[in-house]
Amino acid sequence: MTDFTGSPRISWHPAMTVDTTTSSYWFNWRVTICAVWVSISLMFASFLIWKYEGFRNPNRGGGETAQQETAGSLYEDETWKPCLKGVHPAWLLAFRVIAFIVLLILLTVTAFFDGGSIFYYYTQWTCTLITIYFGLGSLLSMYGCYQYHKSVSGDKVDNVEGDAEQGTFVVPPSHGGENSNSSAKIRNSLEESHGRRRSAGMWGYVFQIIFQMSAGAVLLTDCVFWFIIVPFLEINNYGLNILVINMHTVNVVFLLGDAVLNCLRFPIFRIAYFFLWTVTYVIFQWILHAFVRLWWPYPFLDLSSSYAPLWYFSVALMHIPCYGVFALTIKLKHALLSRWFPDSYQCVR
Repeated sequence: MTDFTGSPRISWHPAMTVDTTTSSYWFNWRVTICAVWVSISLMFASFLIWKYEGFRNPNRGGGETAQQETAGSLYEDETWKPCLKGVHPAWLLAFRVIAFIVLLILLTVTAFFDGGSIFYYYTQWTCTLITIYFGLGSLLSMYGCYQYHKSVSGDKVDNVEGDAEQGTFVVPPSHGGENSNSSAKIRNSLEESHGRRRSAGMWGYVFQIIFQMSAGAVLLTDCVFWFIIVPFLEINNYGLNILVINMHTVNVVFLLGDAVLNCLRFPIFRIAYFFLWTVTYVIFQWILHAFVRLWWPYPFLDLSSSYAPLWYFSVALMHIPCYGVFALTIKLKHALLSRWFPDSYQCVR
């Protein structure tokens, strides 16, 4: 949330109220209560990950499996496959490449004009995370296009026929003799592979987790910016330039676009990573301000205010509706596209 025109500096910075490096700043009841809120968020997130993530699953490593799915299950092809069968994976690849380039340019230009101080802000942390998402997504989509090309060319992809991967397989009719034996072998082979899909590897799960972290973080960032920061700036006669506006609009547009096109699942328990992302940012700010006398990037992070505990609690609660709105958007996508394209829609609901 930087680069505001109308300021005598390139970036608008909140006024420094007190020296954050003194012991009296940190050893008081306000910091204690805020630390309790942060600790509760951290424990809540850790519990969800421990209970639902499935790190103890021995088959979670990229191998073929026909086992019962868990809340955190993900298959390799879901990272690059569009939600409709008639859409070529190259379209999703093109979208991700364009999004990656645009976001990288936007982040680079903003850093050029404002300097490294932009990374004090949660906005730039989130924008960087989304840029990484689309960069990794582009690589996975490239791999997916290669797999798709092999599949439509008649080659077996990871020991699974293209038709079997979609849940159907067709065996040519037999006419006796060698042809009958050959058909029987094909049928047996397809029946063994039917229902078996390659589970995602480490990068597939990292990609999905980044997607879900970004989903909550981008809505939290934009809500705080447009409903809290902008009214404050307007009161103080600060203007907004095109970089700031783009930083708080393009990110959510690209992420929603990818959510509509992709086949990724959206398990609710991964709100835990969203909490961890924000907790990491808060702890980073605390450590930084404990050793460096510096302004706070957001006034509500300032622990000298008697309202600090209320602010920290409110922002923690905002994670739930922000993540929930994106989850409802995914459910709306499932409901509409499965109704409009019942024979083509292939996302897991």
